[in-house]
Amino acid sequence: MAEKSNLPLFETKVFKNRLIFRLYTLSIVISICFIFYFRILHLPDSKTAEKLAWLGAFFSELWFTFYWFINIVVRWNPSYRRTFKDRLSQRYDNVLPGIDIFVCTADPMIEPPTMVINTILSIMAYNYPSEKMSLYLSDDGGSDLTFYALLEASRFSKEWLPFCRNFNIEPRSPEAYFRKAVEPINDSLWSNEWSSMKNLYEDKKKRIESVAELGRIPDDIREQHKGFLEWDTASSQRDHQTILQILIDGRDANAVDNEGQPLPTLVYLAREKRPQFHHHFKGGAMNAMIRVSSRISNSPVILNVDCDMYSNNSDSVRDALCFLMDEENGDEIGFVQFPQCFDNITKNDLYSSSLNVIMQVEIHGMDNNGGPGYIGTGCFHRRETLCGRKYKRGSKTESLRWDHHLRIQDRASVLEETCKPLASCGYEENTEWGKEMGLKYGCPVEDFLTGFAIHFRGWRSIYFNPERKGFLGVAPTALLQSLVQTKRWSEGDFQIFLSQYCPLVCGHGNIPLKLQLSYCVWLLWAPNCLASLYYVTIPSLCLLRGISLFPKILSQWSFPFIYLFMATSAYSAGEFIWCGGTLRGWWNDQRMWVYKRTTSFLFGFLDNILRLLGISKSAFVVTAKVADDDVSKRYEQELMEFGAPSPMFTILTTLAFLNALTFIGVLLKLAMHGQTLDQLAMQIVLCGLLICLNQPLYEGIFIRKDKAKMPSSTSYGSARSHTLQGDGLTEVIGRFHVATCTMKVRAGCCFSIGRPFVDPEVSKLKELMHLRESKFLISKSEEFSYKLSRKHVYRRYRSSIALMSSLMSSNRYISRISVHLLLLI
Repeated sequence: MAEKSNLPLFETKVFKNRLIFRLYTLSIVISICFIFYFRILHLPDSKTAEKLAWLGAFFSELWFTFYWFINIVVRWNPSYRRTFKDRLSQRYDNVLPGIDIFVCTADPMIEPPTMVINTILSIMAYNYPSEKMSLYLSDDGGSDLTFYALLEASRFSKEWLPFCRNFNIEPRSPEAYFRKAVEPINDSLWSNEWSSMKNLYEDKKKRIESVAELGRIPDDIREQHKGFLEWDTASSQRDHQTILQILIDGRDANAVDNEGQPLPTLVYLAREKRPQFHHHFKGGAMNAMIRVSSRISNSPVILNVDCDMYSNNSDSVRDALCFLMDEENGDEIGFVQFPQCFDNITKNDLYSSSLNVIMQVEIHGMDNNGGPGYIGTGCFHRRETLCGRKYKRGSKTESLRWDHHLRIQDRASVLEETCKPLASCGYEENTEWGKEMGLKYGCPVEDFLTGFAIHFRGWRSIYFNPERKGFLGVAPTALLQSLVQTKRWSEGDFQIFLSQYCPLVCGHGNIPLKLQLSYCVWLLWAPNCLASLYYVTIPSLCLLRGISLFPKILSQWSFPFIYLFMATSAYSAGEFIWCGGTLRGWWNDQRMWVYKRTTSFLFGFLDNILRLLGISKSAFVVTAKVADDDVSKRYEQELMEFGAPSPMFTILTTLAFLNALTFIGVLLKLAMHGQTLDQLAMQIVLCGLLICLNQPLYEGIFIRKDKAKMPSSTSYGSARSHTLQGDGLTEVIGRFHVATCTMKVRAGCCFSIGRPFVDPEVSKLKELMHLRESKFLISKSEEFSYKLSRKHVYRRYRSSIALMSSLMSSNRYISRISVHLLLLI
């Protein structure tokens, strides 16, 4: 067959004529118009508090409308792609390009070496010529344990690669494969091979884990490879020279597996680190690998994956090349992004970690609007795009063909020494690295910023989401992990929006408007905290003062509000279920978005404000990839993890108490004063929905007794902070506090909102309560408790601030500002 053909290597299908979606969008627009008309027409002109609350609701709804609009832009015409790997093989099988694969790890304690080498082995076993693959492990932890694990993996690969090739297994991560596969019993030969390979892997795993438990490399192991000598002069994780070792040299004729087939090149790199030099986190590690790999293998295509994202599809590299090597459109494609998927998601996606809607809906829409962003893992780049080259239509890009590729011929020992300066601390000084070359610095989401810069230079990108996912990773198994991870994303995204790289400014005239707006869906995560915080606090507080923010339930003006809520909820649930979720999973997703908007987004927003004021700097937090057995068991049972104290939990608990006590207070008022529900019904429903969303949180505070329950310091600190609220709420809380105290004192102890506290004046309350036969004394004790609550307002406020400040070690200003903001509201 001729090399040139009219048949493309991939096809694109765009969803068009989506009549139901268009009608839904139109109906929402009409409802929004009616709501704004209602807001303007019924603007209060008497009471200042009522007017301010009304204006706050108006501006919050204005923000929600804008954010809904840019989400519709992303969803308007999603595109889906299909590759033809058979055509790729027919045309280019003998000249497929070389692939450099980068794997990044940072800390052997939270990213175990066994997990790292499973990712390495899964990629080494790609259905691709081994002599054309070079794998680079960047160890920012500079750990000899990680090096030892990689050395063991290089030996095990001689057995594992033939096993994968002969039996065509999937996935090709040993841990994932033996965890999911069932031992064959019908084929004795296959069964023997299977058992033998599993035992071999388990032995290797035990050796690595035993060394990890020991905490050092034994002398007999250190003698097995010269590379261990590098750690004789390394001072610490943050202070050591460049460590570079080529464990497998793919150019060596002796570098073969047990069947005589070539092995991929395997390189260990721990770039130089010194306390006086900023190492720029993952971006710095990636740039060091770009430079080192250009000297060792210099492949025109680069794949980078996180150390926990093992390959789940051995044909992923061929799928990516179908786009990059397509004769008609391949030249303009700068990178191919695969979705970020996880293999430890619970049935109902407890922490909404699957990102299903983002990966299966939003990024598909962004793909049709100009191309997805670079999300930092599972991405195939042209090397020239990462090196700063601009694309102009009609210009010739670097050839990817193997026969046009110049390979370095120096010996491995020579390459090790000549490449070390490329990973030194001072190499990037007075250069364009981190600016115009490589990944960009100065942002917690350097990958997303780099992807936008590639689009800005004229390249387009492709999003490919095959039925069999290309990569599977580890999702957070604790609530705090999920919130902290989202905080870093939202902080970095908003930092991009506030920088010179803002798509709406920098992208004008360089990328399509619809792509600019698509980027804003994620770049504007953080500001969502303001409108969201307003809606979860002010309507509830207004309930106690009888201030209505919505029309009467029996009024015709209530229809747009009710329809908007019902229609958007139904659409959201349908979209979630269409993406493979469950109805309960959708409910969990709604809960997590409330939690993230009121904590992660809030902290990300405040971090950016403090950074602009010069008070704070951005920090990179590595998400833990392992959890102890108890945490994992609770995660599988879908029980939320609250065990670790955190300012984020303090905020969530404060909001939960606010809505619960407000709901109780307003029901008591309605019962005592006989007020009608018509005027405040919609606010009561909103408050009730927030209480339903917070069910796991209430269980963690009041019911659960395991280690994952809400820490007493967090729940008690939140309850105490409520004494700063208005008189109406203080009265409700005071009486609720007295009722709780009454029950607990009679049982022989004293609690505040269900949690024990120590106060020298409580004994007086107990004495008064002891003579419970006297109604007079009961009323006196109630009065005393109420006065006691008011008496310690300042002391309680100060202690809440101190508690939150001490818990947020990364930035003490954030805690204080968060509390002030919440209490101000």
